[in-house]
Amino acid sequence: MTDYKTISAYDSQVDNYLNMVDTQSPDATLVNFIARLKTNDYVLDLGCGPAHCSVTMRQRGLRVDPTDASEEMVTLANSTFDIGARQALFTDINSENTYDAIWANFSLLHAKADDFANILQKLHTAIKAGGIFHLCMKIGKGSRRDKLGRYYSYYSQAELCSYLHNAGFIVDNIALGEATGLAGEAEPWIAIISAADHRSVV
Repeated sequence: MTDYKTISAYDSQVDNYLNMVDTQSPDATLVNFIARLKTNDYVLDLGCGPAHCSVTMRQRGLRVDPTDASEEMVTLANSTFDIGARQALFTDINSENTYDAIWANFSLLHAKADDFANILQKLHTAIKAGGIFHLCMKIGKGSRRDKLGRYYSYYSQAELCSYLHNAGFIVDNIALGEATGLAGEAEPWIAIISAADHRSVV
């Protein structure tokens, strides 16, 4: 189920979000992700926002497919960076064996828990065998909305690793940290790098 209240919150916060990410240098998780890829690899940036990560990837010689559910974010990304961003929900990703890598950075935390496993299966279908999947989420329990009205689902490290395993991904690296987001709240996060193992899915 799509949470349109979350999409609306991003539509109304595009300028504030751009100002926040404009002050950030490429973080270690993005640098590590790019280092695992080859020039001209094709990357799905799932929930790209204003596409600042896609821009960095493009500058490093990667081909990018930036997608976001927010029409305003897509418009901003294309008007600012001419990056070819397109509007799409998580459930709109229906391609097969298309991407060399997928970058889902603080995006799938907006998916409802009941939809999470199915979305991961879709991403496993969309990525090539051996493809690199970056998943960054907030750590916690249950679900809630922040003061901007955005919906969040929280998971433990063990839960996320289990979801990835069940979807056919092999976890390779885990990084932990804490960050303050658009709502001004400091929360712990987890970034997981995994590889798609198509042999493990029946």
